[in-house]
Amino acid sequence: MSQRTTPAPWPPRDADHLLVSGSQMAALEEQLFASGLPVEALMEKAALAVSRRLIQRLVRLRQPGVADPGVIVLVGPGHNGGDGLVVARELHLRGHRVRLWCPFERLRPLTEAHARHAAWLGIPRLEAAPDPGDPALWVDALFGIGQSRPPGPTLEPLLAERQRQRPHQLAAIDIPTGLCADSGRCLGEEAATAGVTYTIGLIKQGLVQDRSLARVGRLERIDLGLPPQLLETLPLSQPLGLGGRGSGRVDVERAPWPMPDPAAGKYGRGRLLVVAGSHQYRGAARMALAGAAAAGGGSLRAMLPADLAVGLWALQPEVVLERSPDCEADGALPLDGLDHCDLERLDALLLGPGIGAPSPAWHGGPGWQTLGRFQGLLVLDADGLNRLAAGAAGVPAESWLRRRGGATWLTPHRQEFARLFPDLAAAEPLEAAATAAARTGCSVLLKGARSVVAAPDGRRWQLMRACPEAARAGLGDVLAGYAAGLGARAAAADMGADAQLLALAALAHARAGQSAARRCGAGGATPLAVAACLADAVGQ
Repeated sequence: MSQRTTPAPWPPRDADHLLVSGSQMAALEEQLFASGLPVEALMEKAALAVSRRLIQRLVRLRQPGVADPGVIVLVGPGHNGGDGLVVARELHLRGHRVRLWCPFERLRPLTEAHARHAAWLGIPRLEAAPDPGDPALWVDALFGIGQSRPPGPTLEPLLAERQRQRPHQLAAIDIPTGLCADSGRCLGEEAATAGVTYTIGLIKQGLVQDRSLARVGRLERIDLGLPPQLLETLPLSQPLGLGGRGSGRVDVERAPWPMPDPAAGKYGRGRLLVVAGSHQYRGAARMALAGAAAAGGGSLRAMLPADLAVGLWALQPEVVLERSPDCEADGALPLDGLDHCDLERLDALLLGPGIGAPSPAWHGGPGWQTLGRFQGLLVLDADGLNRLAAGAAGVPAESWLRRRGGATWLTPHRQEFARLFPDLAAAEPLEAAATAAARTGCSVLLKGARSVVAAPDGRRWQLMRACPEAARAGLGDVLAGYAAGLGARAAAADMGADAQLLALAALAHARAGQSAARRCGAGGATPLAVAACLADAVGQ
């Protein structure tokens, strides 16, 4: 057996990947100012970059033979408003029709200076709130990342009506007005809805949370060229975004793919057992096995309900069947058969896709005792998690997980997570996953539109992009199978079961969904199509 290796840190902790809170970004800027960089210089650098992006966008949006509808810049009292005024200046000097609206009497000194210059240039300033139906593109420069209170009774109805009359015809500088930069929650009843958001410097973590996606629109990062020594001040637990615009392919290509010995035979390339399926969820086993096969392991075994196992040879003849038990009277798959499996010959075991709901008769059963002693990687998904949460192991779920002999990966969606960790049900995904991982010693993949992965040592990752058209029943089964297969390959290569691999599985799965939609159309992005695209992933 080769010497175990530790995967290199992945992805790099750079401006393309770091996700920060609003207060962290503000603290980084203060460090720059304390070093001697003028506030004016940073504002010019950021706003000029936004101006260039907006000019390109206006060129794309302009229709031949139609008069330029222009731009209305919504100006706030702080430095976000100053950014907006610089943008207004640059667009005006480029010949675009620009108007300003600022509903605030007092502005910060630097913003006030830019407002005076805009007036000197002759940029019109609206006396009343702009018409929500105005065809001009609105540029939201009202509050930025410093928002902590609702926008208020004047702004909220205006922003809501703008979206109703001119959907997505708003570009936000740094963050849409009314959104929390940390959580993505609406601070009031309404918030701005952007077609594009230009986040400045580093990506604010609230912009990539599930609840904020519809309001953020297309997310584009404005690079400030932040010095590496500044980024190194962020903690090792700082979340890292995966697969963002411009970095997705590189993230996959440079990932810590498990590479077994080139001379290894099938048993040296990963040995996985999949325990899945029931009378009610007959297709779950098929999809989990398709995902597992796509990971490229050498030996794939399955324990399925007896009546499902009969025809498996015609679909996946490479799968070796373990003793196939009969389902219980309620149609669920019992785990007694695990006692007859030679688990010591396995690198990984996946339990859960479609095995059926928990039953009191299984509490403390020998199957869970066998799983507790298993030294390989255990991946718990779907009803495997639900049974554990219901006490099927005979002890509280967290106690069983902490005492388990080998590495464990948990892959819940939000409802399954809430059953397993009810006290964390209301926590933000990044914090919820990290806390669960630290308490149990497991790696946790909390699934969502932008899934989160957390390691027991505090490291965290979050997907930046995914394919909504692929979000359908069975997709999680493919992911669980693929993650388990990748974990088995890593174990065979003596890489261990680091949470990076679970994050890599989530990234590869998300990109496979995008590939399936491109190849087959939105309607053809089925779970099996995603599994087929996973087989093309790098590192097989």
